[in-house]
Amino acid sequence: MAELEKLQMYIGGQRCDAASGETFESLYPFTGKAWATVPRGGAEDVDRAVAAAKKALTSGDWPAMTPTQRGHMLRKLGDVLAKNAERLGKLEVQDNGKLIAEMGLQTQYSAQWYYYFGGLADKIEGSVLPIDKPDTFTYTRSEPLGVVGMITPWNSPILLLTWKLAVALAAGNTVVVKPSEFTSASTLAFADLVEEAGFPEGVFNVITGYGAEAGEALVTHPDVAKIAFTGGSKSGTHVYERAAAGLKKVSLELGGKSPNIVFGDCNLENAVKGAISGIFAATGQTCIAGSRLLVQENIHDEFVDKLVDFAKTAQMGDPMSMDTQVGPVTTIPQYEKILGYMDVAKEDGAECVMGGTKADRPECGDGWFVEPTVYTGVNNKMRIAQEEVFGPVLSVIPFKDDEEAIEIANDVEFGLAAGVWTSDIRRAIEVPKRVQAGTVWVNTYRAVSFVAPFGGYKKSGLGRESGQAAIEDWMQTKAVWISTSMETPNPFVLR
Repeated sequence: MAELEKLQMYIGGQRCDAASGETFESLYPFTGKAWATVPRGGAEDVDRAVAAAKKALTSGDWPAMTPTQRGHMLRKLGDVLAKNAERLGKLEVQDNGKLIAEMGLQTQYSAQWYYYFGGLADKIEGSVLPIDKPDTFTYTRSEPLGVVGMITPWNSPILLLTWKLAVALAAGNTVVVKPSEFTSASTLAFADLVEEAGFPEGVFNVITGYGAEAGEALVTHPDVAKIAFTGGSKSGTHVYERAAAGLKKVSLELGGKSPNIVFGDCNLENAVKGAISGIFAATGQTCIAGSRLLVQENIHDEFVDKLVDFAKTAQMGDPMSMDTQVGPVTTIPQYEKILGYMDVAKEDGAECVMGGTKADRPECGDGWFVEPTVYTGVNNKMRIAQEEVFGPVLSVIPFKDDEEAIEIANDVEFGLAAGVWTSDIRRAIEVPKRVQAGTVWVNTYRAVSFVAPFGGYKKSGLGRESGQAAIEDWMQTKAVWISTSMETPNPFVLR
């Protein structure tokens, strides 16, 4: 039996084990076998990491840097990341089982966030206020929040860390990250790149462990000014409640049950590809999955036939192969959850026209695979339409007209993303206005950019990541008043 790789945390510029000495194993979803051990960090490790970040925030090179110097360093980090993207992508596949075709592109593309926010670092400006008080000069400053904590998910570790980290560093904060216990390897490896780019010790720290231990300690730590969390809605609600007790700032990117709306006037072939992309890409393990496919009645049957025919051609198997299109589910609990929802769909009366079971194909080996699944006869009140499955499970819901499509689209507690497929320019403009979602794609799906803000409506989260607006969530505003008066007015009266 091959010896397992031993991973270590990164605190204050040093590699270290957990204070307890305890570890847990990381499993490769394609084989179900362990390949590495990860430190099981706890409150003592969080204390050390936060102390290192606090020291870096208040002394040494980091607070002395100009915004321009921070920007140069961020752009260098982008260069180092681009150079190491292939290696990081392979690490992510080994941890989460997603396709190398996607993870390699994600890690490569992540560099763009460091270039973008590196350029933005010295464009953050205060303002001189036209104050209504005589003999007074008043201006504002934008300053970093301080030590910030980040808790990242298992589906796209480096990309979703980057969405937080690039902007947080551009604003001048120092950082403690806790990646998912299922996918810690790539974030730990990324720490070497931060060091190579020249960031001072303590600016970036990585602790590993379970949410109830390391995550809880980070969220409740008195010296952490903000928590940024990406993950499930239940966990996100808990994070929000615990952070509120310390009056911390919070940003949350949570679940979704995104409507992918197909109108009768669409380009049928493109819409079928968009529906496939929305649910079967990434094995459906994405918060923006178009898991509710709303199809206009006049094309419903034809569209479903074409969709199923196309989906049946998807190649399952080894996620390290560039030919594979559907990989394994990342974790055993998620695998069991998806299979459980297949039982729920059956009980609710949905008709399974494709899949509906675990995958026993030879090419799937011993991995945690489920068959790409399509349900028809779904109404929007069914659990399969209301609850996030986070897997390759599609619910097809028919609608009559624009009004009914919008009503169904909005009749869910989430509001992260949506898709609209139409050839009508009026509809392409008007429907996105009325759909309650933070991102609406028209005639495309699953497109993201460092330029475009991303975040949710309703229970899909708080705050925005990416784009210029994101910087505001990582800074605080200070008003500075300077009196030029030769005399001090009545001290007993509010001036």
